Amino acid sequence: MNDLRIERVDGDAMLLDWRRVHNTIIPTAVLSLAEVTERAGRNLLAVAYLDDVAVGCSTVRPPADGASVATVIARVLPDHRGQGFGGQLYARGLAEARALGADVIETCVLASNPEGLRFALGHGFVETDRYVLPGDSVPFVDLRLA
Repeated sequence: MNDLRIERVDGDAMLLDWRRVHNTIIPTAVLSLAEVTERAGRNLLAVAYLDDVAVGCSTVRPPADGASVATVIARVLPDHRGQGFGGQLYARGLAEARALGADVIETCVLASNPEGLRFALGHGFVETDRYVLPGDSVPFVDLRLA
């Protein structure tokens, strides 16, 4: 068993850790610290640490406007994949989304991340949409838990 610790983002140091992991995995949608701070105000952000090293992060977008749809995104840095960290981040995020009243779970993966797509498909998600952000060339893949 590993010594993975998943903590809710609290404070600037953790915001920077979350941002570094996100920006490494999603280089087509790099976020500023101000953007991450804004997201932390409306989403549940967490960082996964192995000892004191950030190895992953997650985002839970809670249901909004009376809907029962939440988005759960787990990200693991490439050097730390295949060790079960994504599964732990996902399980925690899924539990948080369900506790917030979500009946429908969605996720989003950058198409250039084949490991992330395999993970989502392997956990029962099915593709619902692909889109490219303005000025980008790599599509995002939206998926919904079947």
